[in-house]
Amino acid sequence: MNLNRIYAIFLRQMFLIKSNPIRIANTFVWLILDIFQWGLISRYMGTMGDATFNFVSVILGAVILWEFFSRIEQGIMTAFLEDIWSNNFINFFASPLKIKEYLGGLVLSGIFNTVCGLSFIIIIAGLLFDYNFFKIGFMALPFILVLFVFGMAMGFLVSGIIFRFGPSAEWLAWPIPMMLSLVSGVFYPIATLPDYLQVVAKIVPPAYIFESLRAIVGGSDVTINISQNFFISAGLALIYLFLMYKFFVKIYRRNMNSGSLARFNAE
Repeated sequence: MNLNRIYAIFLRQMFLIKSNPIRIANTFVWLILDIFQWGLISRYMGTMGDATFNFVSVILGAVILWEFFSRIEQGIMTAFLEDIWSNNFINFFASPLKIKEYLGGLVLSGIFNTVCGLSFIIIIAGLLFDYNFFKIGFMALPFILVLFVFGMAMGFLVSGIIFRFGPSAEWLAWPIPMMLSLVSGVFYPIATLPDYLQVVAKIVPPAYIFESLRAIVGGSDVTINISQNFFISAGLALIYLFLMYKFFVKIYRRNMNSGSLARFNAE
């Protein structure tokens, strides 16, 4: 694997941002809206009745972590789509660039955009709602690592779907974070889900992360083995990453062998 080629893919994405700063606004505007909306909802819920539960601490922490996951997933997908929209994708593979190097460049771009976005919303949450994300403590880091790995996996999945069915399949990719949030327990305990969705939640890595988050920040009365949750979620995330990487590579090789790559680029 050539690191220079990976960096070249990343650098191209940076030049795209430099040439059109509106791309930056597209990321940060949605982050501000999400934090502001959920911060106000959390503050309102905390004023109802004799509430002693700190809704801001739990809900804003969940929003920040989920935005981190979503930005990784969508960062990889949108970087891939940039090459499709510009009809530039096939040009990469007229060079010695390998598919794993291309994916590495997309991941690097996703990391850069997500770290910038995550830092920004942590600051905004602190300024607007006096929220300290780091009160989660040491477990914030492994939580973020699991969501990062799973975000990469989902980024490869949605890019592979678009690669398989063409640019018109883009609309299938955008709702995936919302659909996953339903069974991940981002805003509510997994126990509130119907039984059949609780079964699905057991194979979704973020479900273990957000159950642990509520136990740490919210003072849950339910005994949760946080270390066990972390290892289960990390193992699942790594499995998904391996499978989704193989899925994307398989689609790439299929399109190369059938000649679909050239037709796909021209759509």
